[in-house]
Amino acid sequence: MAAQHVARGSATANSSDPTLVVDGMACLCHWYSCKNWVCGGQWREYMDVLKSWVGAFDSAGIRLVFFFDGVVEEQKRQEWVKRRCRVNGEISKIFNYIKTHGEQPGKNLFSLPSALATFTCFALRSLGQEVFCSVKEADYEIANYARQHSSMGILGQDSDFIIYDSVPYLSVEKLQINSLTTVLYDRQRFCRAIGLTTAQLPLLACLLGNDVVSEGQMQHIRNNAVATYRKHDLAPHHTPRGQMVLAVSKLVSSLWGRDEEEPGQILQSMNLSAPQRELLKRGISFYMLPGQEAFQRCDIPLHPSASAFEKYVSPEILKACTEKHVTTEGFMVYHVLCAGVIQCSNTLEDEEDTELLPQALVYKPCRQHIYGLLLGHDGSTVDSPVIREWFVYPGNPLTEPDMVHPVQVNPPCGHPSLDLLWFGTDPNVSALRLTSFLAIFDCQEFSELYGTIEDSLLAALCLVSFIVLQMQSVSQEDVDAYLSQCICLSMKSSQELQQIKLPFLSSRAVQLGSLYVRGLSHLLGANCASGCPLPNAALMPWHSFDGQLFHSKYMLAHSGAEKTVLLDSDSSRLSLFLHLREKLIETCRKRGRVLQSRPRTNNAPAPSHRTTATPGCRERRTGWPSGGGEHQRGTGEMTGGPRHGGGWRKQEEERRDQSEYGSRERLWERGGGGQHFHPHFHPNSYSGNPQYTSGSPRQYIGQSHRRGRGRYHLAPRWSQPPAPGT
Repeated sequence: MAAQHVARGSATANSSDPTLVVDGMACLCHWYSCKNWVCGGQWREYMDVLKSWVGAFDSAGIRLVFFFDGVVEEQKRQEWVKRRCRVNGEISKIFNYIKTHGEQPGKNLFSLPSALATFTCFALRSLGQEVFCSVKEADYEIANYARQHSSMGILGQDSDFIIYDSVPYLSVEKLQINSLTTVLYDRQRFCRAIGLTTAQLPLLACLLGNDVVSEGQMQHIRNNAVATYRKHDLAPHHTPRGQMVLAVSKLVSSLWGRDEEEPGQILQSMNLSAPQRELLKRGISFYMLPGQEAFQRCDIPLHPSASAFEKYVSPEILKACTEKHVTTEGFMVYHVLCAGVIQCSNTLEDEEDTELLPQALVYKPCRQHIYGLLLGHDGSTVDSPVIREWFVYPGNPLTEPDMVHPVQVNPPCGHPSLDLLWFGTDPNVSALRLTSFLAIFDCQEFSELYGTIEDSLLAALCLVSFIVLQMQSVSQEDVDAYLSQCICLSMKSSQELQQIKLPFLSSRAVQLGSLYVRGLSHLLGANCASGCPLPNAALMPWHSFDGQLFHSKYMLAHSGAEKTVLLDSDSSRLSLFLHLREKLIETCRKRGRVLQSRPRTNNAPAPSHRTTATPGCRERRTGWPSGGGEHQRGTGEMTGGPRHGGGWRKQEEERRDQSEYGSRERLWERGGGGQHFHPHFHPNSYSGNPQYTSGSPRQYIGQSHRRGRGRYHLAPRWSQPPAPGT
């Protein structure tokens, strides 16, 4: 195809490099071929995979342009919610399997590492590739770009690319990267096979069901078409699904008497209610690219309350954040400033483990500080707009978004303007950017480390400190695991990392790994909001995290291994480790958080629970020195079974009647109160009850639920909620 593309260009004096437009989201599960996925990601190995994949096309002279989903259009919100709830059920099975068997489940329960799409954008850009983040539906932007630039084809895995009148559609699922062969879905041949024209395909797609028109909404139309089709017994040899496609195609063909007939006239002739006709009209318009006829594309406004945001940010800021978003560098900021809504998909979290808070709640204070930095007017967030958060976590039914208020950031030098942080050129602005970034995580003291340690280590220290401040259940051993793997990672190749052998897996370590990676995405958001005091490259997981390495350090730390063993017997690494750990402990102590040692006896599941390994799983090995992670002395935490009587959802139901606590949170949600504190949330590691501490005596605020909804709402002492999860 590439050779033919070049030949055609030469013949028409319009030569250009053969280009494939790649649907990045569809490729993620094919790119992430690393054996270990449950521990948080084998990021160095993943980078090698991407480099090899891109190199195969480069060697063939094929240019690649990547697109990733940048928004969730509100008309698709319910479908997004339905998929997220389904994945939650699969994640529960993953943790049950780990606790029962002590190993990673097979491919039937495969789950991509957290924030894979976000970091893949940066990875591809680091490899010199052209990468875009969509501001509309990604499929639409892919089809439009490919058509406008006369691309060689679209590489993806979505039947919508057959429906769009664009360029040839190639399957990434069938791609053989070594030979660069795949399957081409031919739009013209497909139309001939079902007796339709390309102009009639959008109506067919809507009647069969797509992201705009659900299958259930047109079920009666399909049932009638199939009944008519079977009455004439046109093709009894086809499968039921095949018969349905042909039956609906026959219906569309019969309705569409003339090629020049308008789709609007056809919809009027169908047995539909007015709302159903409008739904089909919107569904058909979804496939209309610029310059094509039929209906005007019906887009939901990207920022319906733009006027409210213009009160807080300049037009230059709005323009810059859109440009950052399109080039994949404006993570989180674009959604806040241009839409007022942000979402985050599923994370590997064990809903039965009540000691570990979901990442959405751990990082909520961080997000609130980011919102405050972006939307704070002259240092005040009194009238700032509320941000709608669609974050997936156990107990959240996703029936409506969480309404989250910005919280003012108070760096030592005062509240900076966003224009100064983003566009300022004065030498002093660099220091202001760094202090603003650190203030988001309440780690201002770490500014003295800037320039003395690697930026990736500074970011990691900031992140781990924030995690410790938010969760009382995080122990000295957990911190040792986090910091030691960050320090040791720089000296290991991807091949060495792949050779790490784990005797069994700890479900708690799995969640801590995912928690860290989600935190890196928050570092990206904070860095962008602060004017990028750190290079984005320093915040990438392949510089500070490896799932298997972290898991091995976690087990060593909890088994009581000497620090020299934890640091691979390297004295220089040990010295750096002790220095960073002391900084963390000192910072936490100033905020009333005393880090304690709580080693966990690491017991593999009993042999009686062992079953034949699921295909694709590594055989479990035994004999890890003196354990290290799943059973904490005296807490009653059991490996392999439900904990604390049903986990987060059960405990949340039991706490719904705590009216005193609930009223305090509702006061915050209304914006009541006027004092400003710096509270720190610490879930009690034994009871699951939240605690807030600062320098003053402890005060307790419960987790309330709006009218019985099963979700967490963590409010800080009185008017300032604990700052915060893609």
